[in-house]
Amino acid sequence: MGNSDFLRGSFRRTVRASLAVLGLAALASGCVDEDTVYNDRPFGDDPPASAGGMLGYLQGQAGETTCAQCHATPSSTWATTAHADAWNGLQDSGHAQEFCEACHSVSELGNAETEPVGWTATADARYVDVQCESCHGPGSTHVANPEANQPIPSLAVGSDLTNGCGECHNGTHHPFVEQWEMSKHSEVIGFAAARTECASCHRGQGTLLAWGVRSNYVERDSEEPLAVVCGVCHSMHDNTFEGQLRFPVNTPDVQVHLCARCHNRRSVPDANSSHGLAPHSPETELLVGEAGWIPPGADLDYGAIVASHGTTNNEKLCATCHVAMYTITDQATGEFVFEAVGHTFQAIPCVDSEGIPNGETDCAIETQARSFAGCVDSGCHSTEEGAAAILNFRGDFVAQQAAALLAQLEVVDPNLDEPGGEIDAGTSTFTVAEGAFFNYNLATHLGDVYGSTTHNGPWIRALLEASIVAVEDEYGVAPPAP
Repeated sequence: MGNSDFLRGSFRRTVRASLAVLGLAALASGCVDEDTVYNDRPFGDDPPASAGGMLGYLQGQAGETTCAQCHATPSSTWATTAHADAWNGLQDSGHAQEFCEACHSVSELGNAETEPVGWTATADARYVDVQCESCHGPGSTHVANPEANQPIPSLAVGSDLTNGCGECHNGTHHPFVEQWEMSKHSEVIGFAAARTECASCHRGQGTLLAWGVRSNYVERDSEEPLAVVCGVCHSMHDNTFEGQLRFPVNTPDVQVHLCARCHNRRSVPDANSSHGLAPHSPETELLVGEAGWIPPGADLDYGAIVASHGTTNNEKLCATCHVAMYTITDQATGEFVFEAVGHTFQAIPCVDSEGIPNGETDCAIETQARSFAGCVDSGCHSTEEGAAAILNFRGDFVAQQAAALLAQLEVVDPNLDEPGGEIDAGTSTFTVAEGAFFNYNLATHLGDVYGSTTHNGPWIRALLEASIVAVEDEYGVAPPAP
């Protein structure tokens, strides 16, 4: 029996069994679950023997994956993605080369195969485009025995892996995995990932579960936590939102925005938590002026002061600055050097001598040490030098205010947030000093004032000024002279 006859027979047996169980023998096909339809139709010609079990497009018809004959729902949404047009995209780029082809076709890249399969083994047209098997691996064994052989993809990412997204999304033209490895998203904070209440942001599996993703993948039930890998934020099957993201970023609505789903935690003091005087991922609320402690008597209201970065004019909110993509060219020759893809997620990343982001975080706030390209390319600032100057000027002012407030608090409670005194998160009484200390921590979140200044400088300055006044009124401790 030929392979295609075997596949047809296998599927007909599956169809008959399924229909018998469901009592739908009179129907030509039946839905077994929301994603799988058993369909009794030919599976096309035998795939080439050297293809490694890759099935590719049905009878070589572009856009008609063999897998779609059963997995109709994910296949129909996949057809809307850039992966479904990857081959034509390469050919139309004007710089197609043979070494690019393996990433624009069904091959050993992206899945667990390590030897040439699919396109790289056969150059058969049925394997063009990044199809299902590019990530799931060969489908022939699954077709022969669907229950026993499940081609499950891996979501793990790393430049040292021979599997997953990183096998293709790398290199000077699209260094997604290399830049991601420099980012905080690539780090797993062990104690947070292990806690149920933190898992929805600190454990990749927990985030996907919280977002309603029930698809199977190699690491789904693993005790080893995934970082915030590509497949957490991006859907491989769906292009509903730009960039195949699971939620939109081209929206100023913080209730909908992808980043805000995690970057919106403790933005106001929590008297019921031992960590309640320290902000935790408050960026989104700070952006729209809803973070911090409002001192009694202060003429301030949440949402009353929204800086330009948090208004509806900044349609992408966080993503405008933190996922800024730009091209680096040689200043002498104009030749291409590097395509920065914004996946260090730093708004003004530290760069090397060529201007390439290097993953460092403590370099000087100046154009010689950082890239301010996102500030200019977004259309918000006219020059990088101007953006750097504004940030330094405003940041210096916030730093002075924060230092003045801290000096007051050190007089009120020399131990600051250690147990005892006016600043003690372990007691049920909430004091003015504790509220002011939270605002100090909000202004200096993550070790400097530049983050709070950029997210909403006017609001953070107003909070600090009001806190300085409140501490003096409550405890009689004046701020130091400017």
